[in-house]
Amino acid sequence: MLATSRNEATEVGAPPASAAAASTTQAAPKHAVLALADLARDGLDALAAQYGMRVVTLAPGERIPGSYWGESEAGLVGDRLYVRADTPAHSALHELCHYVCMDDERRARLATDAGGSDDEECGVCYLEVLLADELRGFGRARCLADMDAWGYSFREGSAAAWWTGDARFARRWLLERALIDAADRPTFALCSAASARTRLRINEDRR
Repeated sequence: MLATSRNEATEVGAPPASAAAASTTQAAPKHAVLALADLARDGLDALAAQYGMRVVTLAPGERIPGSYWGESEAGLVGDRLYVRADTPAHSALHELCHYVCMDDERRARLATDAGGSDDEECGVCYLEVLLADELRGFGRARCLADMDAWGYSFREGSAAAWWTGDARFARRWLLERALIDAADRPTFALCSAASARTRLRINEDRR
């Protein structure tokens, strides 16, 4: 699930929600987004496996279970990521990152709607861009462009502008949960009670 939209909302320490752009509908793509068919087939499988997920690739035209947006968009059910060859690469990564960033309780009952806070959605978007570099033939520049084409909405006006601006709050959210390291490398860990305890220690140290 991509919250109500793939949009950048209020983050910890970020501008208020009234200052952020918001959209609840998918925009018509400005260019054709990269599909999984354009990438090496085993790339996403190997990436998802590092988080304990299994990618289920469906036949062309087959309905995608757990897809929040329907049609070719990726779906989530438990630890399964459902895709087709025409599924946008950014969609597959976004759903994978929802699985990574949610808490244990929601992960255990996951079916279509990932839920989560606005801050978590921001973290999902940031991790999605980092993981794009893990897929040969995709990369963060193309991921950011495809986010704009799909209709992600950012206060700064574009995904690239967000990446150099308010994304710093999303980065901090991921760091506090040990989902990335200080060099912006994914740790391939899941958000959990353990990462919540790490966050608590960090916050206590700041006082």
